[in-house]
Amino acid sequence: MSSRDERRQRKIPHGSYRREEVVNPLETVEVPSSSSARTEERSCQHETELMEQVVLRPNMMDAYGQVLRNKGAAGIDGMRVQDLKPYLQENWGRIKQELLTGSYKPRPVRRVEIPKPDGGVRLLGIPTVLDRLIQQALHQTLNIIFDPGFSENSYGFRKGRSAKQGVLKAREYIQEGFRYVVDMDLAKFFDRVNHDMLMSRVARKVADKRVLHLVRAYLEAGVMIGGLFEKTEEGTPQGGPLSPLLANIMLDDLDKELEKRGHRFVRYADDCNIYVKSKRAGERVMEGVRRFVEGKLKLRVNEEKSAVDRPWKRKFLGFSFTNRKEPRIRVAPKTLTRFKAKVRELTSRSKSMSLATRIRRLNEYLKGWMGYFKLAETPSVFEKLDGWIRRRLRMCLLKQWKKPKTRRRELMARGIPYEWAVNISGSRKGYWRLARTPQLSKALGIQYFESQGLFSLSSVLSTG
Repeated sequence: MSSRDERRQRKIPHGSYRREEVVNPLETVEVPSSSSARTEERSCQHETELMEQVVLRPNMMDAYGQVLRNKGAAGIDGMRVQDLKPYLQENWGRIKQELLTGSYKPRPVRRVEIPKPDGGVRLLGIPTVLDRLIQQALHQTLNIIFDPGFSENSYGFRKGRSAKQGVLKAREYIQEGFRYVVDMDLAKFFDRVNHDMLMSRVARKVADKRVLHLVRAYLEAGVMIGGLFEKTEEGTPQGGPLSPLLANIMLDDLDKELEKRGHRFVRYADDCNIYVKSKRAGERVMEGVRRFVEGKLKLRVNEEKSAVDRPWKRKFLGFSFTNRKEPRIRVAPKTLTRFKAKVRELTSRSKSMSLATRIRRLNEYLKGWMGYFKLAETPSVFEKLDGWIRRRLRMCLLKQWKKPKTRRRELMARGIPYEWAVNISGSRKGYWRLARTPQLSKALGIQYFESQGLFSLSSVLSTG
């Protein structure tokens, strides 16, 4: 052995190589080798060949299936979801090669404005179907890397986690005595995310430059508004499969900071509630977190929508809580207001349609709404809503039976005595007032609307 080799051995003892955590998107088990150098080599290989994992057939097939299930509107190219398969059959070889060489260029998204319940609009960006497929494949691969490191207090856009779990956790904190909430709203979070700061956080665990380039390309793809192209210098457009994961990556620093400070909190996307024991403590927390969000993350807190208050005076994911020692989950008042506005629209007297059609359209909305809000623990609220909906439908029927003669005949056919049928049909009172009369409420009550197939909100609670 040469003196040079001996000196090298003395300077670098066997086993002194630093072993780093292997980023393994395939979740295969890595057994440490006796050679530390080979371990490091494999680690780098996985990190730098991540795009190969993205374009693997099983990953792409899973992504394709998810895009089909999500359906969705066409992007700027007009391609529909059902057109994707024949397009891929003809072009996938070229697309795959572009992804592997880092030359793939995403198309701009199509701008869609969705009205917000409280006014204003939410800006959505609809990618092309092909870009939705690639984003979904990226999401699946990156999620394996990032999700295990996310906070237990993060509930949004994560497999096995839901808004329901977040609301239940919030109730748990309130029950433990943390009866003030720091309700923090980030102003236009998805529209204002700093690209450089976001990419620096992605690069913490991703070394493949092709993947980093592609993620940034999606961030900077731009939007088409009325046929005109507009650059996107900040933000991650809502509407694509990748945006939710990027949001969690960006806000993971906030989660870690709150955990470091020992706070009890629940975060769902950009909705973050921190639970404390006093208003004074809440104000201190609000100020400290505001400095972190605006200083470290370059985001802005919406002062109008953020507050330190009692949980039962605030709304979280559409829910609120009762003011009890053992708090119960309830539907937030603002949520109920929006619900009633939608039902009024579906049961408007000005919209002429058969009862069967009206009930069918109403059921579609009621089932979807109740599928989410059945978590509420206030059955009396749903019973009152059921009664109110039936009254709305009775009003529509009275309007539909325009002539007094027709109205009298229809009422008698439903069991109302002749005298009362005459009084109701000849009354000058408005449809809404007549819909509440005891006779009409009995004849066109629960049993009648059940026979017509009307969905009952309260029945969901009774069946579990």
